[in-house]
Amino acid sequence: MSVQGKASNAESKTQEEAVALLARLGVNLAAHGGGALIARSAIDGAQLARLREHSADEARVSVGRAHEAYLAWRQVPAPRRGELVRLFGEELRAHKRELGRLVTLEVGKIVEEGLGEVQEMIDICDFAVGISRQLHGLTIATERPGHAMRETWLPLGAVGVITAFNFPVAVWSWNAALALVCGDAVVWKPSEKATLSALAVEALFQRAVARFGAVPPGLCPVLIGGRAIGEALAEDARVPLVSATGSVRMGKALAQRVAARLGRTLLELGGNNGMIVAPSADLDLAVRAITFAAVGTAGQRCTSLRRLIVHDSIYDSLVGRLKRVYQAVPIGDPLEQGVLVGPLIDRAAFDAMGAALTRARAAGGKVEGGVRVRAERAPDAYYVRPALIEMPGQAEIVHEETFAPILYVMRYRELNDAIAMHNAVPQGLASSIFTTDLREAERFMSASGSDCGIVNVNIGPSGAEIGGAFGGEKDTGGGRESGSDAWKAYMRRATNTVNYSDALPLAQGIRFEVDG
Repeated sequence: MSVQGKASNAESKTQEEAVALLARLGVNLAAHGGGALIARSAIDGAQLARLREHSADEARVSVGRAHEAYLAWRQVPAPRRGELVRLFGEELRAHKRELGRLVTLEVGKIVEEGLGEVQEMIDICDFAVGISRQLHGLTIATERPGHAMRETWLPLGAVGVITAFNFPVAVWSWNAALALVCGDAVVWKPSEKATLSALAVEALFQRAVARFGAVPPGLCPVLIGGRAIGEALAEDARVPLVSATGSVRMGKALAQRVAARLGRTLLELGGNNGMIVAPSADLDLAVRAITFAAVGTAGQRCTSLRRLIVHDSIYDSLVGRLKRVYQAVPIGDPLEQGVLVGPLIDRAAFDAMGAALTRARAAGGKVEGGVRVRAERAPDAYYVRPALIEMPGQAEIVHEETFAPILYVMRYRELNDAIAMHNAVPQGLASSIFTTDLREAERFMSASGSDCGIVNVNIGPSGAEIGGAFGGEKDTGGGRESGSDAWKAYMRRATNTVNYSDALPLAQGIRFEVDG
């Protein structure tokens, strides 16, 4: 059989499985079909479906319906709103395997990571249900006798959520689960590269709605399309908050449009995450952490490890071990057992990786790996061997994030220099240090240490848990999603003062007497 024949046969099987999974998850593809947007599998480039894109006008109509839904939903008691999220979590539990496999089919994550992403959704639902009974304000001491002062948190409106391909379902849930219990509607624009997973989530949510009962129509719509949809959300005053995950370029453009109408943004943008490996580090632990963080998801995580800063005294030993691991790490079809590295999302990602490798070599970098593999088996998909690049210093290319499995390795001698190198890039999402020296660990987590939103010790920069707020500083955008008190982003705050006396004392001792 020819390569073309093999590819066609593989495409048929991939498409058949995707269609079968969508049917089991409750998606009526015919209702979304007939358009120009092609949903493809990163595994083999197969066409999975053709979808109709929503227009900007349709997006505005959908926002109007979501706003009306919000006006009704905000009056439902928060614990009752939490019940809808609990039911959605049950649907996710019941369909975890199907949804996780669909994520793998569409974006190319290995099966374990696809399932892990759905588990994140389940976890945030559990977290949000608890939060639905803990939307606490404050009782505030007042200087005026016979008065009471307090702070209350109230629903915000119809929240816009724009997600990227690399976490096609989990990131929406981080936002949606919290926004729903807070009393908001949620309008979702998924990546054009991960549309089918979004439609599957929408179908599961509608199953939860059917079990819940009276839910205002239009509460959680999905809008399929490209930039025009994002711009419509950014410019619509009925969307008080736009939460967006993606590139720094996209985030800056979006933020300007939202800010022009004084709206809010919650941005999760570039990573370019670093790790310092100190002389006292447990190297067995470090090798495992580096490998998962740098090559997991084919280097397509926001928190993927991009920069490794290693003490001179252990550099040769650690880099030698990493080279052996990189040469042996299993690359292939992410549906197959034992595979740890699947494909890049598409040709554009492969080209960006190639351009970065060229620039790294020009800057004096020594490149191991980075070559395309499996091209004969999957000519329309892009599998690569992860690249390990020894750099003489932190050149310009190292300051940029390339969304691919590229790990730049550099030396250091003094911790102060390592921290300065670590913080010298524009991004500030996740960071880590491997050390058994308490002073080094505490220094890295202190105000004079890492400047990132996530600062870890003896674990890699990736693998965040639902309980901690996720996000970063500088070009990463400053947003916080998921755990901790991130729910406050989806609400508005009011300060209330109640006078229960028969007098009217003014604050700051001001006297303002009038005859009535």
